[in-house]
Amino acid sequence: MTETISSQVREDRIPEQKVFDDLVFPLVLANDTNVLDPIQTAKQACDWLASQKANIESQLLKHGAILFRGFPLQSAQDFDDFVTAYGLESLSYVGGAAPRVKVTENVFTANEAPPEKRIPFHHEMAQVPVSPSILFFYCDIAPPCGGQTPLALSNVIYRSMLEKHPQFVRDLEEKKVQYTRVLPEFDDPDTPIGRGWRSTYQTDDRGVAEVRCREQGTSFEWLPDGCLKTVTAVLPAIRVDARTGKKMWFNSIIAAYRGWQDSRNSSQKAVTFSDGTYMPPHVMDDLDQIFEEAAVDVTWQKGDVILVDNRQALHARREFTPPRRILAALGK
Repeated sequence: MTETISSQVREDRIPEQKVFDDLVFPLVLANDTNVLDPIQTAKQACDWLASQKANIESQLLKHGAILFRGFPLQSAQDFDDFVTAYGLESLSYVGGAAPRVKVTENVFTANEAPPEKRIPFHHEMAQVPVSPSILFFYCDIAPPCGGQTPLALSNVIYRSMLEKHPQFVRDLEEKKVQYTRVLPEFDDPDTPIGRGWRSTYQTDDRGVAEVRCREQGTSFEWLPDGCLKTVTAVLPAIRVDARTGKKMWFNSIIAAYRGWQDSRNSSQKAVTFSDGTYMPPHVMDDLDQIFEEAAVDVTWQKGDVILVDNRQALHARREFTPPRRILAALGK
């Protein structure tokens, strides 16, 4: 079924799309340059988005993610203006693990981990009590090879895991999970989880960092080398989306189990059930496979914007050949 958005924008198809429950994922909206009054400037794109917000929100709830393609957004500031036009209420990145660089008021770089590092699937900031509702990603520089930001529908992952490992899913719902991470003092760009405690908690003061840990229910321990060991509060790994009634695989289990590995951290100890039990390796192998079967790897083009409903969809990052520059904005 073709979605009706406006006369200036048309629904498009791309080879990477998949269909789940009779709906394409993601929905692709393309700037239609063949109409009499096409969108030709970044300001016009922002005005169009602002005028269509209610419609876009409705489509986002249905599809889980939307790719905007062919819009005249040429810079980080154009992207900032675009997300501002949507009415984005920015969310602070307190507690996030990824090394990032702030670019504009509302925009920062996506995970700055080395290009040879794969970043596994996760809901953004699922390891803290308050996570963003929506995410915007923008392609400033498309890589020559790889570097996709794969997407997967959380409810699809939940259903597949429930069918494959029902007892494990029941254990998750009953016991929930905790995440353990050792943060360096300063950012370490050589690892996907290299965000230092100073930038994680946006302070140079240990006392303030401790207050912010407590505010999130996180226990902590200062290590002799200046690192900070944190253990999160017990957090749900399966959540019901109140808008749809669907159960979501809302967690960072596979991201922690596969990706939270560096000189300070052991990934297989990074996520546990609340009773301290580790994740079963064979179940994690199957979870990896389920994600690969459900994943949609959109090949980035300069100017692309992807809007993700963080309550419905997970994302990841493939390895890539530089250069690549993807920018992000988080919304409450």
